[in-house]
Amino acid sequence: MMKRGIFFAVFALLLIVSPSWAFWGKYATLPLRDGVVSVPAADLEDGRAHFYQTELDGKSIGFFLVRDAQGRIRSAFDACDVCFHAKKGYAEGKNGLMVCNQCGMRFPIGRIGDEKGGCNPAPMTVAVQDGRVVIRAEDLGAGARFF
Repeated sequence: MMKRGIFFAVFALLLIVSPSWAFWGKYATLPLRDGVVSVPAADLEDGRAHFYQTELDGKSIGFFLVRDAQGRIRSAFDACDVCFHAKKGYAEGKNGLMVCNQCGMRFPIGRIGDEKGGCNPAPMTVAVQDGRVVIRAEDLGAGARFF
């Protein structure tokens, strides 16, 4: 009986302390509506990497958005040409770096989306319209092979 009470107490604490996206996975899920997904650009003001996923043609496409030190929004698929088979993606490291969870390579946030190939995060095309970061289904589809 005591074990059961401890289990429920720990479970309740995790639900309270952990935001649902962090507890259940690193991605916030975005719905595809009218051929686009969008995120308020203001959500990126903290300069942290934000990870998202959306369903496209039966695949869950993962990507991240981050605002660099100059205020530019950087975008990439959560995968690269080299390590995508491992399905581990990236994590935000210290000192403005994104880190490959498979091989440990580090990439400056200020270059995300500019460089492609190798273990660089695969660039993803986005647009900023009316205060929202907008990603078209076609642009998401360009990275479908990684997932």
